[in-house]
Amino acid sequence: MSRERLYLFDTTLRDGAQTNGVDFTLQDKQVIAQMLDELGIDYVEGGYPGANPTDTEFFSAKPKFEHARFIAFGMTRRPGRSASNDPGLAAILEAKADAICFVAKSSAYQVRVALETTNEENLASIRDSVAAAKAAGREVMVDCEHFFDGYKENAEFALACATSAYDAGARWVVLCDTNGGTMPHEIETIVGDVVSHIPGSHVGIHAHNDTEQAVANSLAAVRAGARQIQGTLNGLGERCGNANLCSLIPTLRLKKEFSENFEIGVTAEKMTTLMKVSRTLDDMLNRAPNRHAAYVGESAFVTKTGIHASAVLKDPQTYEHVPPESVGNHRKVLVSDQAGRSNVIAELDRAGIPYEKNDPRLTRLVVELKEREATGFAYESANASFELLARRTLGKVPEYFKVEQFDVNVEQRTNAVGQRVTVALAVVKVDVAGERLISAAEGNGPVNALDVALRKDLGKYQRYIEGLKLIDYRVRILNGGTEAVTRVLIESEDETGESWTTVGVSPNIIDASFQALMDSVFYKLVKSGAPA
Repeated sequence: MSRERLYLFDTTLRDGAQTNGVDFTLQDKQVIAQMLDELGIDYVEGGYPGANPTDTEFFSAKPKFEHARFIAFGMTRRPGRSASNDPGLAAILEAKADAICFVAKSSAYQVRVALETTNEENLASIRDSVAAAKAAGREVMVDCEHFFDGYKENAEFALACATSAYDAGARWVVLCDTNGGTMPHEIETIVGDVVSHIPGSHVGIHAHNDTEQAVANSLAAVRAGARQIQGTLNGLGERCGNANLCSLIPTLRLKKEFSENFEIGVTAEKMTTLMKVSRTLDDMLNRAPNRHAAYVGESAFVTKTGIHASAVLKDPQTYEHVPPESVGNHRKVLVSDQAGRSNVIAELDRAGIPYEKNDPRLTRLVVELKEREATGFAYESANASFELLARRTLGKVPEYFKVEQFDVNVEQRTNAVGQRVTVALAVVKVDVAGERLISAAEGNGPVNALDVALRKDLGKYQRYIEGLKLIDYRVRILNGGTEAVTRVLIESEDETGESWTTVGVSPNIIDASFQALMDSVFYKLVKSGAPA
């Protein structure tokens, strides 16, 4: 069966860069652009050449793409200027890009209030800009800004903006729900009208997420005939963000309504890297991933309650709408205060921990999990600590070493150049197979000092932890008052790039942190197969 081609346009580096708190460096843009090309995105919009030094330098040379086309973004010529006498338009035409995406007003209200010009001049600006880019040998597309609001206000003028762009030679006319307030049924109706004037193979959709419907609106536009979808990784974008490509790509490939009728540039093989792509972007931006994100979120294929867990073990389709592996995610059965025996067994299987189904210690493990989570432990967020607890309950963790004592002091003093600095000093005494070892270390905080001191000398086990490092540290106060209980989650990583999370709970934040640090070291030793 012949399928129509849908084209994916990524604007993470331009529209996504308008996200509050996001500031891409030149290197960030280069890395993300290559990542998008490898994923199979058709168009990668790099930014606005001339708007800032980073974007200008980014467009000084085209990236070496295997698949994607590199897009420069900019405004159509300004009212009252000719295309040949507009510095902004000149900067776009000079950019090293495969194609140009112009933004043009398509709302009579916006033309009157924002541009303070006439409808006729706005239409002439669209035609002239497209013609200039075509003459420069570029593929041209026009983002019709405020199109849906403009259509509802004055449909004749909004359509005139779109058809002027197409008639002037634009490859794509993209309809923008700029304020993000249009409903899916409105999108479908309006796009349906547009494709009666412009072939759908030349029409795109650019949806914002202000009503949490950017993905739904994009799919509604496709149903109505649009064949290009614009969006961003992880839904980045100003205000509430843009249509999330990490949700759209799997939906287009895995849901029959779309997969049987359309093909996209992202192959099934490449889609298995989607979760990694999503996490890589978050890591670059130093943002915590949205654990509840569709498809790629940590919780997207998580089961927590006992009845559900039992069903998932029998057939994953009972609670999974697509296979998690298809997007690079994985199935997970949480162990928590709602845990039943099925949950625990599933988690033991996932961790590769051997057990006997009739072992009474399994019941004891379920009880202990519930008791410990009642005091504040969160094993659903700390996979490594759960594995250690399970192995200890089942008698399968060697006592590699024992911490006899630790001490931490924090001191503020003047350093050699007269600056006031705060330094933490930690001393840890451990017993390794009868040998007492004492290590001291300074750190930029008490937890950092303890971490360094603990891992400074573990005798015969030292070589097993050389690649261990702490990469994240999170603290949550579980209750108020003078006897507040603190939960600490520590994420660690080893030389192979594998990461895991451990948890500690105590009224004392240092004690809670040390519990999590100890679990991290023990987990690494177990993982490395260190001898008892």
